[in-house]
Amino acid sequence: MKQLRYVYRVVMDAFYTFLADDGWAIASHIALSTLMALFPFLIVLTSLAGFFGSKQLADGAVGLLLQVWPQQVADSLSGEIHDVLTKTRGDILTIGAVLAIYFASNGVEALRVALNRAYAVVEMRSWYWLRLESIGYTLVAAVTSLAMAFLIVLGPLIIESARRYIPFFVESNESLLNTARYGITILALIIALFILHAWLPAGRRSFLQILPGIVFTIVASLLSGIGFGMYLARFANNYVTMYAGLASVVIALVFLYFISAIFVFGGELNAAIIKSRLPRAASLQAGQSRAPSATQA
Repeated sequence: MKQLRYVYRVVMDAFYTFLADDGWAIASHIALSTLMALFPFLIVLTSLAGFFGSKQLADGAVGLLLQVWPQQVADSLSGEIHDVLTKTRGDILTIGAVLAIYFASNGVEALRVALNRAYAVVEMRSWYWLRLESIGYTLVAAVTSLAMAFLIVLGPLIIESARRYIPFFVESNESLLNTARYGITILALIIALFILHAWLPAGRRSFLQILPGIVFTIVASLLSGIGFGMYLARFANNYVTMYAGLASVVIALVFLYFISAIFVFGGELNAAIIKSRLPRAASLQAGQSRAPSATQA
């Protein structure tokens, strides 16, 4: 009973802090920034894939990117994404590609704002350093997506080679390839969340301090995706009736809004747990393993 009271108190503290920090407005900002950053990110992705000489990698990377999205949401954007991916882009070093990288990094900046509020820290680093860091995260995400896609592209070839030596095992476990795709996506999401919570906002937090929010974000996002997919399976036509040609964009935006709210609440949950373990007079900043240059809110 004591543990249940503790969990209830922490969750309610996180919820009220979420409201006080304008969590719903921040989630809306993240959702819109992410949607606006999605297509510049795809342009960067296809440019890199063209630079390495394989457009198939871009297709595989996008497949991984949308693996955990509800099918109805992914399908609603598939036409627009296909248009981006089918255009040949070798202009990775041109002004257009540089602008695409810059706009794609806006999504990272939106996440930084949310986490700085959640952990109650003030950002003292220079704006140009933060922007370069966000661009670096964007490029790393693009290269990592291509690397994972490369592994997936090699998967059928590996299975075909293995079939020659252990045909029974491969034929009975061929479905593991699809499971591997899903597993790789989840693993990449966990690593991305760890990097975001640990290094993106000001200060530093230990692995145990950010673990509860990461677990909550993963589980709640999967459940939200399943629930939203079931909802769209029955009521997707309502969006078409109401928004006409903008239906696909609105569907993606609503989905991203829910996921963004979950992400922000994950940060608030971590902060609430940190506060709950501090002495009564101690501040939240005192409970975080922070870098010397970080300042208190």
